Amino acid sequence: MNPDLRGVLFDLDGVVYHGEEPVAGAAAAVRALQKRRVPHLFVTNTTSRPRAALVGKLQMFGIETSAEHVLTPAVAAAAWLRAQPPGPAALFLRTAARIEFQGIERARENARYVVVGDLGSEWTYEVLNKAFRYLHADPEAVLVALGMTRYWMAPEGVSLDVAPFVVALEHATGRKAVVLGKPAGGFFHAAVDRLGLEPAQVLMIGDDINSDVGGAQRAGLKGALVKTGKFQPGDLNGTVTPDLVLNSLANLSWPA
Repeated sequence: MNPDLRGVLFDLDGVVYHGEEPVAGAAAAVRALQKRRVPHLFVTNTTSRPRAALVGKLQMFGIETSAEHVLTPAVAAAAWLRAQPPGPAALFLRTAARIEFQGIERARENARYVVVGDLGSEWTYEVLNKAFRYLHADPEAVLVALGMTRYWMAPEGVSLDVAPFVVALEHATGRKAVVLGKPAGGFFHAAVDRLGLEPAQVLMIGDDINSDVGGAQRAGLKGALVKTGKFQPGDLNGTVTPDLVLNSLANLSWPA
């Protein structure tokens, strides 16, 4: 373990828990770092739940934390929208996650911003086409992606995440999305800033070799890959080389 490390970013699903089941020993590892007052955040591309629900889930698994220690793409996107020129936003994300966008004007007939998150089984042709029509109607409308994770390990098996739907809209409209989630560097830098540290002092722990590890490394952080969640042995043979590989979060050993 690099002795210069001072802070940790934890991915959630696949690292701390699998769906509704905890990863064995993960909560104890987190509590050990909390006891030592190691600066940390829980960073997730989950857009199906607000921070309050994620805090409740962590507490259910024995990890005491607060909303201020959870960073999601919805929180980052809402902050970004508030800093942009005003205009209505069309939110393509689950109802529970829209609470993070309080005070932001919602689109009706026209949209200045089209925000795309994880809709899971709520995605239909009609829903995707509605997002396309908002963008097609206004060449200046901005496509905002809440992360670019390709797939995730759902309880029933691997499932499409937000990236395939964002890419479809990018292809159809000929414009690139503003990404406000992993693997975008700005998302990692926002997390590091919250910790009050430099990127090289922070370790990102995740189960996605590209979004978690590769994204963190490109942003100047260190990246650790856990062999839980959606990990596949082939992940270790690609273009991204983790700084650290753990059988699970339970095996994390922090420098003194």
